[in-house]
Amino acid sequence: MKPVSLAYGKNGLKIMVPDRAVIIEPRHLPGLADERTAVQAALRKPLGTPPLKDMVTAKDTVAIVISDMTRPTPNDKLVPWLLDELAHVPKENFVIINGLGSHRANTEAELIQMLGQEVVDTVRIINHNAFDPEELVLAGKNSYGSDVYLNKVYVNSTFKIVTGFIEPHFFAGFSGGPKGINPGLAGITTIQDFHNAQMIGHPQSTWGVMEGNVVQDAATQNCLMAKPDFMLNVTLNGNKEITSVFAGDVITAHRAGCAFVKEHAMYPVDQPFDLVITTNSGYPLDQNLYQTVKGMSAAAQIVKQGGAILSCSECSDGVPDHGNFAKILKSKATPEELLAMINDPSYSVFDQWQVQVLAMILLKAECYLYSGLDEQTVRDAKIIPVAKPCDAITTVLNNKPGASVAVLPLGPLTIPYVK
Repeated sequence: MKPVSLAYGKNGLKIMVPDRAVIIEPRHLPGLADERTAVQAALRKPLGTPPLKDMVTAKDTVAIVISDMTRPTPNDKLVPWLLDELAHVPKENFVIINGLGSHRANTEAELIQMLGQEVVDTVRIINHNAFDPEELVLAGKNSYGSDVYLNKVYVNSTFKIVTGFIEPHFFAGFSGGPKGINPGLAGITTIQDFHNAQMIGHPQSTWGVMEGNVVQDAATQNCLMAKPDFMLNVTLNGNKEITSVFAGDVITAHRAGCAFVKEHAMYPVDQPFDLVITTNSGYPLDQNLYQTVKGMSAAAQIVKQGGAILSCSECSDGVPDHGNFAKILKSKATPEELLAMINDPSYSVFDQWQVQVLAMILLKAECYLYSGLDEQTVRDAKIIPVAKPCDAITTVLNNKPGASVAVLPLGPLTIPYVK
């Protein structure tokens, strides 16, 4: 047996795996020597737009869209650096909009953790509320027939900046770019349309695919109805350090970032494995079971039909308690029944998309979870709880002594695929 360090919570987790286990990690990129200088350079020589400072006047009302607590975007760096670059604009002209999608609002303490005390004290900040029609405006209708409702404050701002980070995404191909606006700032009916069973079940709606990906296409169409004037996205390594910066036009710069990530994060293997051990890349991505599905989906790309997945994800924020994820999971006894319900065109409940993905994984492999959740909560999710990671490993090896094993220490930061 050999030791492997997994990204788990804030402190990591060491486990023992068979010597033959294949360790699958992204090609390690060092953090930039001077992150601030690199971001500043990208703002001044962007892709597809003039320099940021030249685009914004002192009279503009500037919206800066950020991602919420479930994402490791270094908002505490990017937002102050944007404000410094736009020092000619009065602070009262700025609004920071927390792009929550359908997630819960972040508390003031969380916003301080995300942005720093000075930003919280000096700039107006709002949590996007997808559920309040008064805070939304109809921006248009996309080619899929969906009415696109977006945050009113954002739409009415005269200059719009979207921030974020780019990583492989389990049904949009890649995160970042247009996804900062949709679902980040979308209304709940738009979010539900965007994540409907047909979109999520489409064969091109998967990791690392942009062309023909209907989810990415809908996100892009919806975003362009109130197009950000400027995008600032970064890529991160396993230590959450910035490895590259992509700034400028929301499509041009985002595509450049996706190509960069694909080169470093996609990992080919020769054949699928009997057991795949995964994480959700540690805090903040492994805060709840809902997000943990991403790491499980990464593992499912290379697990054998009828194989096993062990996910190590702390879930410090529970399932979570808000939203419908837990309620939908408990509503049916089996993954087959869940999928039948979700695939019924008359069914539309927010968070169904995450249940749909989990149910598809459960039909492919036996799923174990090591976390901080209580056993019954895990069982309600149709997953097998384990008190120690070695319990699941021992069970699989006892059933199949020569089982092939792969480990994704950083979870969905690496997306493996069978050649």
